[in-house]
This record gives sequence, C-alpha cells and structure tokens, in this order.
Amino acid sequence: MASPIKVGIIGYGFSAKCFHLPFILPSHELEVYAFLQRAAAPSEDPVSQSKPWGHCTVDFPQAKHYQIADEFFADVAIELVVICTPNHRDFIEKALKSGKHVVVEKPFVATSADADEIIELAKAQGKVLTVFHNRRFDSDFRTLEDLVKKGALGDVREADIHFDFPSPSWVAGWTQKEYIPGEGMIFGLGTHTIDQALHLFGRPTSVTGFLRSNRGVDSDIDDTHTIVLQYSGNKKNLLVTIKTAIVSHMKDQLRFFVRGTEGTYLKFGSCPQEERAIAAPAQPALDPNFGVEDEHIWGTLTTTTDFDSTYQVHDEATGRWVGKCPSLPGWYRGYYENVAAAIRGREDICVKPEIARDGLRIIELARESHAKGATIPWS
Repeated sequence: MASPIKVGIIGYGFSAKCFHLPFILPSHELEVYAFLQRAAAPSEDPVSQSKPWGHCTVDFPQAKHYQIADEFFADVAIELVVICTPNHRDFIEKALKSGKHVVVEKPFVATSADADEIIELAKAQGKVLTVFHNRRFDSDFRTLEDLVKKGALGDVREADIHFDFPSPSWVAGWTQKEYIPGEGMIFGLGTHTIDQALHLFGRPTSVTGFLRSNRGVDSDIDDTHTIVLQYSGNKKNLLVTIKTAIVSHMKDQLRFFVRGTEGTYLKFGSCPQEERAIAAPAQPALDPNFGVEDEHIWGTLTTTTDFDSTYQVHDEATGRWVGKCPSLPGWYRGYYENVAAAIRGREDICVKPEIARDGLRIIELARESHAKGATIPWS
C-alpha cells in the first residue's frame, strides 16, 4: 500500500478549518503534514492564541509549521499544496514550480488570461491542478445531476440555478466603489453556480449579465447578479439563468428550478455540510449523516412517467406523477477522494482547471454585457 500523500496547507482560517480539513482528514490517502501560517505559535506569541481561528500548532501539533513561504515550498516532502488564501496566484505558481500538485480555493485567479498561464504551467510541470468547486458535491446538486443523467427530466430546456444569501454580513466591509477583477459576489458565490452550469450543460454560445449593488452603496462591485447563458446546436432551446440575490427573505432559499420535456425539479433549502463543518471546524467529517438533508427540504419532482413510485403519486387530473425526490447525501469528501486518486493516476481530475477558467470567462463576458447593455457572444 502506497504511503499517504503529504499535504501542505496555506492559511489557517475559515476556509482551511471548515471547507478543507474536515474532508481531507477522513482520507487514508492524505496526510496533513505542514502548514504555512504567518502567525507565530502561541507559546512564542500569546496574542496569536486569541486569533479568531486559532493556530495550527495547537490543533495539529504533529504537523510542521512554516511562517516563511520559501521555506514551505522548499520542503520536498510536501506533494500536495492546498491554498486557502485570497489573492493566491503567486502561491499557485510557486507550488507548481516547486514540483507540487495544487488545490486552490475559488475563485481560481482574477482573470481568464491568468488562468490560461497557470494551466500551461501545470501542464509543463506535469502536476495536478484543480480548483475547489466543492458545490458540485452538494446534496441538491448531486441529486439534480443524477436526475439529468437518468433522463427523469427529459431534454432540459430551462434551468434556474440560485445561490441567494439574504443580508450577508461580509458585504458590510465592501466600501470600495471602483471594480477590480476578483471582487464582488459574482467572484464569490457566483463562481459556484457558474461551475454547476458549466458542469451540467457545457460552454454557452452567449452571455448576458445584469449586475447590481443592493447593499445600500453606490458601487461598481456587485452584490447581486443575474447571468443568462444561451446555447446553440442541439441545445439551442436551452436557457440557463444563474442568480445570487441578497434581498431574499425566505426560510429555505430557492436553489434549483429545472424544466425539461419530461419533468420538472423544484428545490429549496441548502446542503447541510457547510453548517455542520462550521459547528465542528477542523474535525473529520466521519458521521454517516454529515451530508444527509432533512426530508422537509427534499425537492419536488414532477414527471410524465412513474420515475419513482415510492415517493411519486399519480395525479389523475393532469396525468403526471408528483412527489418528493429524496436528495442524495452531500459528499465533499468525494472531492478529496478524487484528488488523491488523480495524483496516484487512478482517475482523471474531476474539477478541471479549464472549466474553472471558462467560469472566469463567463464572469468577464457578464460584466461586458452589463456595461454595454447587450448580449455578448462567447469568445
């Protein structure tokens, strides 16, 4: 049996503790080996003990602690670098040039041109490069993907993909008015929904964007967006709408409204994995119910055929079958299982950097569309 892949993690805040470590730790193929955290260990600097997310030396005393980036990248034992910091292009380049595989938090980088350069570097180095689009492993999206693959909806004609978040606290600090690539909600929550659309339906033919600032500040930096993707060829009748709104007062937020020639899937409520990881940061997600949704937020499936008679009831008036559609368990662990398998050569990487690059291009075209008030062809 091969020895575990030694993982070096850059950053030790919310992202590392809630979105990465809980899903790295359960893997027998991955070993948390080192951290790059600028703050000194608490024994050397008591102030660091009061940091909001603590210190890696306290939670992982067996792991190496680096404060200097060059020393971290020079450690030849590190095989996989997980980058959990904003503004991380330099870290990606240094990791690849030092011969390491890379997982990078979304958004990938600030521009599609930057992404192209990084992708070419990864190819030249022969290393796995992937972006942490964990929302492909949400319970609701896994369910939708399964329904599409099994033909329960027929040919999809309209897909509304939402990641609405009412009154998010973090936008209060967005005081800048002039836009710089990499800023705004479209680069935050929007990168997830754009990735989901690309994964399900592929690259669009054109992009139309509507960007707004609903947080009470006149700014070019969006907190709310609607992006419309149009297609051609055998998908010419497909329309995909991607939306994030911060004015959305609902108990269970709308996630998907997908309509096809044979059925419709309507889904409210969110995958529980994030909430449970926040409740126990940096703890392995071992509970078998970790990604299991409560039945009250299962989606509703309406089809022209008896797709699942266990949950669907035949409506004599319409001739359709209607009922709850059990959500598949969310499985963020699957992301890192795939990363390990790709490094060991058993599988292709699931989240390809080229798809993340296309997501950045959609953002660029959406902003161009918004500025011009026009639909912009893919280029």
